[in-house]
Formats: sequence, C-alpha cells, structure tokens
Amino acid sequence: MAVTRAMTGMLAGMALAFAGYFGGFGAFLLVAALGALGGAVGHWFDAGGRVQDLRDGWDRGRR
Repeated sequence: MAVTRAMTGMLAGMALAFAGYFGGFGAFLLVAALGALGGAVGHWFDAGGRVQDLRDGWDRGRR
C-alpha cells in the first residue's frame, strides 16, 4: 500500500490531535513544529539533498 499525501496529512493531524488532547497546547505546538521540520527535511531529501551538503554548509559557515 502506497502512502499518499492525504494519508500522511491524516496521520499528522491525528498526531497533533493526540498531542493536544493528552499533552495540552504546549505539546501541540511541539508536535506541530517537529512535524514541520521533519516535512521540510523529507522534502529536501526528496529533492536530491545529501548529508554531505549539510556538512559542507556547516564548514563554510564556520570560516
């Protein structure tokens, strides 16, 4: 079974709902922020990003 964007969105919504219900608003915000970060990293890897690029960028920033 292929994971579609709709299914991914539904799972993210369910995770946010559980966090909000059981952990309160702070947990809701934490889950939302980490979910957005994970989505951005996943999109970056799907677009051809590599871990080597991160290391190179880190080294350039330290100079």
